[in-house]
Amino acid sequence: MVTERLSPDRALAVAYAPAAARPGLLALLALDDALGAVLRRAREPMLARMRYAWWFEALEGLDTAPPPAEPVLRAVAAAVLPCGVTGAALAGMIDGWEAIGDEGPIDDAMLTTFAEARGGTLFDAMARVCGAADAQTRTAGEGWALVDLATAMSDPAVAARARAMAAERLQTATESRWSREGRALGALTLIARFELEGRSPAGRVGRLLMHRLTGR
Repeated sequence: MVTERLSPDRALAVAYAPAAARPGLLALLALDDALGAVLRRAREPMLARMRYAWWFEALEGLDTAPPPAEPVLRAVAAAVLPCGVTGAALAGMIDGWEAIGDEGPIDDAMLTTFAEARGGTLFDAMARVCGAADAQTRTAGEGWALVDLATAMSDPAVAARARAMAAERLQTATESRWSREGRALGALTLIARFELEGRSPAGRVGRLLMHRLTGR
């Protein structure tokens, strides 16, 4: 089984999921990390597009054939697809990464596409794996993705816009109570908000514990 190298915060969030859902969450986070690594490691946009084309075809192929000899895809096939998530749906995450992968300035439309395709799709899949049906799932995923992007951006103007867009979504996503099945997603949402606010790690543990107990 693939295990993503989780930060302590993410490991805690995954632990909030039903035990049967945790392998699926780990596989999805590992998939997201693998797709992000394509962009981080490519020296030229064309190389990234070629690699993303491979991932797109491989993910779609999971719906009709056994997975190739790639650990992340095998983990997705084993722990995510049985929950009703399709490889074709997961391939939609690539649209988000490609939206910000070309040379040139990143505008708000690109950030929106990135947030919806990467974060919304990922959180939808995680909710399905957990058996959750929380209305704020996609909004939470979009905010989470934008915060994650902002922390990695070298352009301070783009990072600032991503943070501003994330703040609105995370505010909305944390106003409603999360179901018991969805509390892993709620924890990831809170962690993103902590990052946005600059809250120290020491100040997070108690708040995350309260969320586990109450869904708030």
